[in-house]
Amino acid sequence: MNHSVSGINPQLLLGFFFIFLLVAYITAVIITNQRYKKWPIFRTVCWTIGMVVALVAVVGPLANSAHSNFTAHMVSHLLLSMVAPIFMAVAKPVTLTLRTANTTFARKLTSILKSRLLQFVSHPITAAILNVGGLWLLYTTNLFVLMHENALFALFVHLHFFIAGYVFTISIIYFDPVYHQYSYRFRAAVLIIAIAGHDILSKYMYANPPAGISQQEAEMGSMVMYYAGDWIEVALIIIFCWQWYKSTKPRKSTRDRFNSEQPFAVEGK
Repeated sequence: MNHSVSGINPQLLLGFFFIFLLVAYITAVIITNQRYKKWPIFRTVCWTIGMVVALVAVVGPLANSAHSNFTAHMVSHLLLSMVAPIFMAVAKPVTLTLRTANTTFARKLTSILKSRLLQFVSHPITAAILNVGGLWLLYTTNLFVLMHENALFALFVHLHFFIAGYVFTISIIYFDPVYHQYSYRFRAAVLIIAIAGHDILSKYMYANPPAGISQQEAEMGSMVMYYAGDWIEVALIIIFCWQWYKSTKPRKSTRDRFNSEQPFAVEGK
């Protein structure tokens, strides 16, 4: 993505976007720490790692190489749409925002989170289609060529990678408040199908290179997508299974929960 439109480099726009997210999160942590009990350092570290991973994917040597090297492009894709979203989900950004915001903004945000549109977009099946289906559309059509010829479209693709990856991640593993929850069995089924779709695509590209990509490049990039992607998916599965296991434990009584837990608005975990 080493091209620009009207003198603006898409790398800079993406870089500023992720730096803004990092600064906004840290600012929210500082504000909330002055009002309530300390926000867990672990979650701040997770958010920071997620932003650094995203920045590595879209700015600098890897991003420059990704424009002409399919293997580098695939590494960038994995970092941006799979690794960064997992760290971000664990960081609980929505919980932090609700805890930091004033009552009026918190109510508006809650209303948006409960809306039918968000319910549709964050539905596991919809999220899987946007995530994995978007990859199939990009790599099996001429859109991949367009991505390297048009900077604005490249910017859109990278933002789609990131947002679709994050939405899919939070549709499977719940850390932030979820107002439209789905059963573990249902989410497990969607996750398995999504993983299969991702793996099948990597095998398809191994035999059928995307437009403009040589057979050798396609084989190397597909292997990265398949094997490295599997390890990232294993991490997601472990988190999911851990949450499922925790959900089967006996719950505390209402009185015990009232005495041991903070109200949601000031929750620190």
